[in-house]
Amino acid sequence: MSDVLTADQIRDLRDRVHALMPGLRADLEALTRIPSVSLDAFDQAHVEASAQATADLLRAEGLEVEIVREGGRPAVIGHLAGPPRSRTVMLYAHHDVQPPGDDALWDSPPFEPSERDGRLYGRGAADDKAGVMAHVAALRAHAGALPVGVTVFVEGEEEIGSDSLPTILERHGERLRADAIVLADSTNWAIGEPALTTTLRGMIRVVVTVTTLDHGIHSGMFGGAVPDAITALVRLLASLHDDDGNVAVAGLRSGEAADLPFDEARLREESGLLDGVSTIGSGPLLSRIWTKPAITTIGIDAPSVATSSNTLVPSASAKISMRIAPDEDDLAAFELLRTHLLDHAPWGARVEVTLDDRGLGFAADADGPLYDQARAAFQDAWGVAPVDIGVGGSIPFVAAFAQRFPDAAILVTGVEDPDTRAHGANESLHLEEFEKVCVAEAVLLARLGALPVGEQSQREGSQ
Repeated sequence: MSDVLTADQIRDLRDRVHALMPGLRADLEALTRIPSVSLDAFDQAHVEASAQATADLLRAEGLEVEIVREGGRPAVIGHLAGPPRSRTVMLYAHHDVQPPGDDALWDSPPFEPSERDGRLYGRGAADDKAGVMAHVAALRAHAGALPVGVTVFVEGEEEIGSDSLPTILERHGERLRADAIVLADSTNWAIGEPALTTTLRGMIRVVVTVTTLDHGIHSGMFGGAVPDAITALVRLLASLHDDDGNVAVAGLRSGEAADLPFDEARLREESGLLDGVSTIGSGPLLSRIWTKPAITTIGIDAPSVATSSNTLVPSASAKISMRIAPDEDDLAAFELLRTHLLDHAPWGARVEVTLDDRGLGFAADADGPLYDQARAAFQDAWGVAPVDIGVGGSIPFVAAFAQRFPDAAILVTGVEDPDTRAHGANESLHLEEFEKVCVAEAVLLARLGALPVGEQSQREGSQ
C-alpha cells in the first residue's frame, strides 16, 4: 500500500490536535459533570441535558444535528458533507454512563473531573464521553476543510442495552450509511500500544429460580431430610463449571485468540486477582477471556446474613452472565444454558430459567484498504504499529451495525487502557493517550479522504 499522506501532512494534523487539547479537555470535563446515567432509577433529565450538550458541540462544528428518540433515550445524529464524490465516515459514541456506585469507593467525586498523575478521573471521563470528544477533535482538526463526509451518531442508552437501536437503524439507517464506521467504545492494548478490536464475545444473561418448598419451615425440625432452595441453587450453579473452572455447558462454541504476549502476571495485575487465588479454565489466557465461553454469577436473591432466620428457604434466584464465542448464535447459546440448568436440577428441585438479556458477538474480516488506512493512522499517532485484539466483554451494537451495513468497514477503536476501570470506581482517562486517540482519528479522516475513490468499497478492496 503506497502512503496517501506525506509526513508533513501528518505532522500538521498532530500539531493542530495538540493545540486543540486544552479546549477539548474543557469540553470533556463539562460533559463529564453531567450525571447522564440512563438507568430508570436515575433522573433522566440529566440524559436529556447530556444529549443537548453533545448536540451543541456538533452544531458548533457546522454539522446539521437532530436529537432523535425512538422509544428510548435521546440519541444525537449530526452530518456534515465532504467534498464531491468523497467517502462518508460514520463516527459512533455514547453519551450515557454507568451509575457511579458507592461514592465512598471513589477518591474524588465521580461527577467532578479530577486530574491525578496524568489521568482524568470521573464517571464517563473515558466510557464514553472521551469517545464523543475524540470525534469532536477530528472535526476541529479539519475545520473548514473536511476531507470526507462525516455522520456522527451518539447514542443515549448503550449502558442499558441499546434497546431502541434497532428502531433507530430501521428508521434512520440511510442517514447513517457510510463506507467506514468508527465505533469509539473499546480499548487499547496498553499505554503506548494502540489496538484495533476485531473480535467481541456475545452475551446471554438469565435469571434462574430454584424452588424446593411451598413455604419456609423450621431448619431444625426438617433439616437433614428436606432440601432448602439456597443449597440446591448453589449445587446447580456449581454444575456450570468443571473442576478446572472450564464452562461445563455442552455444545457451546470455543475459539482461539490472537497470539499476543500476555502472561499470568499481567492478568493478575490488571484484574486485581488476590495472591493465592488461582486462575480458572484451561488453554491460553487470551483465549479464555476473548474467545471461549465464560459464566459468572453476578447476583443472588436470598435472605441476607443480617436478616436470616433458622428457616429452610423455599425459593432462591441467581442472575447468571454468560459470555459466548464471537461467532456463537446468542439464542442457540441460551437454549444450551437453559437445557443444562434444567437437566442438572439437584434433588428434583423445580428450576425456572428466564432470559434477561442477550447480544451477538462480533468477528471482523479486518482486511482491505480501509482497514489498512486505519492501522496506518494508529502508526502515525503512536509511532508504533497497532495490534489486533479481542475483547471479552460484549458490545452488541457492533453486530447490529455490521448486519445493517454489511459493506462498511467496521473499525472498533477506543480511548480506554488496562487501568481505565470503566464501570468501576475511579474510572479514568490517560490524557496523553487520549491525545494520541484524537490524532489517530483526525489522520484517519485525512487518509480516507486521500485514498483513491476507486477503492471505495471495503468489500471490493478485500476480494
